[in-house]
Amino acid sequence: MGDGRFDLLTFGEIMLRLSPPNYELMTRGDVFDKRAGGSELNVASGVALLGLRTGVISRLPANALGTFIKNRIRFEGVSDDYLIYDEAPEARLGIYYYENGAAPRKPSIVYDRMNSSITRISLDEIPDSVYSSTRMFHTSGISLALNNNTREVATELIKRFKENGAKVSFDCNYRANLWSEEEARNAINAILPYVDVLFVSEETSRRMMQKSGDLTDIMKSYTRDYPVKIVCTTQREVISPKKHNFTSTIYSAESDKFYTEDPYKDIDVIDRIGSGDAYVSGVLYGLLKYDDPEKALFYGNATSAVKNTVPGDLPACDLKVIDSIIKNHHTDGPTSELNR
Repeated sequence: MGDGRFDLLTFGEIMLRLSPPNYELMTRGDVFDKRAGGSELNVASGVALLGLRTGVISRLPANALGTFIKNRIRFEGVSDDYLIYDEAPEARLGIYYYENGAAPRKPSIVYDRMNSSITRISLDEIPDSVYSSTRMFHTSGISLALNNNTREVATELIKRFKENGAKVSFDCNYRANLWSEEEARNAINAILPYVDVLFVSEETSRRMMQKSGDLTDIMKSYTRDYPVKIVCTTQREVISPKKHNFTSTIYSAESDKFYTEDPYKDIDVIDRIGSGDAYVSGVLYGLLKYDDPEKALFYGNATSAVKNTVPGDLPACDLKVIDSIIKNHHTDGPTSELNR
């Protein structure tokens, strides 16, 4: 970037994740593994790992936990220029507890995020210069769902970035424990006129968005009803908590073409949390770097597949590793079982 701008800025809640190690139960274990996470930070981290310049807009408590998160953000190569620090006595960092699953026991999550510092964020705390500082802005339905304030702020951010020439990426990321289907549908329909790149699962399209027909018709409908240019839908086959198959489909309205590829099969799932965000990061990298939906598909599928194989929310593999994984996936002949 010769002009000093960001390739991608994201907005969302950053959380503390606590997990009992070694597949222990929350009800039995005595210790927790501490990590940073959050959908929009995961996306910014993934794009940064692949070599582009990213930053995150969020609000953290001005205490040791906020410092821990800031340090993790910097470690991931993501800019902390637009982090806001909450000095109030009631400042707090949202927490979630994640318990790994092992068949037949499913993974489970307990949230403790009510009234976290980001829920009181104000547009006045965000400098006006941010709106002309990036090529693309990304947020998700989670940011819309946290409370009325974050919904209003996220919606206004989308509008202001769009007005200043940035492309807008949005991941529906529907969470039933945060809001109702009707509430989500109304809020998302209100921002879709500003969205260029849409990530939405088939289940979310059919249930929350009340779409019908086959998947190709559903994906196309977003581009007919709104000025959406790219629609991305993942397809994950869960064989067991530790074994998944994964691919996706991307529709480009410009070329009126669908893109897909053979799934990554028998993925060894160490930790699936963040793999959907890793997919988003790979797709956005492909679009920002190459403006090519097919390359975006390849990067999205590879980054998602490999994220399953590392612990924590945040992606861990750089461009060299991802390019190697894509190359191996597209090779018909035998490949080496060891990198050396």
